Amino acid sequence: MKVPRPASRLPRAPIVLCNVSLVACLAASIAVATAQSAPPAQNLLNKQAPDFTRQDFHGHALHLAGFRGKVVLLNFWATWCAPCQVEMPVFASWQRQYGPQGLQVIGVSMDDDAAAARKLAERLKLDYPIAMGDARLGLRYGGVLGLPLSLLVDRNGVVRARFQGETDVNVMENRVRELLAER
Repeated sequence: MKVPRPASRLPRAPIVLCNVSLVACLAASIAVATAQSAPPAQNLLNKQAPDFTRQDFHGHALHLAGFRGKVVLLNFWATWCAPCQVEMPVFASWQRQYGPQGLQVIGVSMDDDAAAARKLAERLKLDYPIAMGDARLGLRYGGVLGLPLSLLVDRNGVVRARFQGETDVNVMENRVRELLAER
């Protein structure tokens, strides 16, 4: 004679936790999808650059709107980005050369590690303000999904050019000169 075995029952708590985890997972997915649907950076062309305030590597407040009246080269970069490391010393030389004419280079490191970013900035002898960025700031600029990303902002705070990825610095320099010549 067979004795019926009792049906095994799983405690309800793991099922509830599983459902809570599923809901959290779905909510996170929706948040990511919404964030990824931010307007692309090219949609910023001929529009006001999103303002921000950050602390630079020297502890000073770096407020984008405070540079109105200057042409701003806003460069998003990271320590692991080889093209970034090639162009940043060029930007430092432009700051020295064109700064008296009204150029202001601003660097925004998208690294997670501020110490590594500071160390690279020191090694490259970058003499322009650099601050740490984050995903929220990146989203304000249409999502910084590839580095380097450089934007040229005119004297009135309007984004006039966008350079994504490895770029011919001569083309960028010509655009800088054009914007400096505008009054």
